[in-house]
Amino acid sequence: MVDGKDTVGVKDADRNVESGNAEPQLGPYHRQPSASRLGPEEKSAELGLGAPGASAPGWRSRGYVPHLDDITKAQSITFRLADSLPQEKLRRLEQELDLLPEEKRNLERRRWIERWLDAGMGCCALRHPAVAAVMQETLLHFDGERYRLIAWCIMPNHVHVLIEPKVPLGGIVQSWKSYTGRWAMQRNAELGLGVPGKVFWMREYWDRFIRNEKHLRQAIDYIHENPVKAGLCADATEWSWSSAGI
Repeated sequence: MVDGKDTVGVKDADRNVESGNAEPQLGPYHRQPSASRLGPEEKSAELGLGAPGASAPGWRSRGYVPHLDDITKAQSITFRLADSLPQEKLRRLEQELDLLPEEKRNLERRRWIERWLDAGMGCCALRHPAVAAVMQETLLHFDGERYRLIAWCIMPNHVHVLIEPKVPLGGIVQSWKSYTGRWAMQRNAELGLGVPGKVFWMREYWDRFIRNEKHLRQAIDYIHENPVKAGLCADATEWSWSSAGI
């Protein structure tokens, strides 16, 4: 079980940090939609879960979440705030999952976690317009350079992103979380975000590789409809912090 501890710093950070820094250099951007270029269909893991062992080519695992680092495949990614799920709930879930066959645990775990996230647990700092705007600008900034951004949705306590990576996925996600985490923690009191402690993001993230065009459409629809499913708006295009209305 991931313990939720991270090393997100709270040192001074400015939006015009020096070039060469591993974090996003935020500024003007121009987003050009383009056709999807998907890699070959991967049949060894349903929806990117129940993945092969960590020794399989391209696969790695940290905690209980398997990741596929493959820049030839589009990836659907979810990452969440550190306080979005109470540790006691996660511990009880793990105890219940132990009763299931191993090949079903990852999928069932994800279903429960997504259900709890949509319930709006924790401080929900991403609900603040300023934080959501910085998160969205960060996602858009390296579109066309480090990845092709296909779809996204910023929820109150988690973020969904669908990209076609051009560099290893772990570095992409870390750059998003590192910059936005520091930005938010520096303004925690000023904006009244209510973030407990010194950690903004949960260390782990979920990712699923996209198998084919049908799966791509399903992933985009799921991301765009998340605010509607959570009762935050009546239509996906009404949610300001997603690509649904673009």
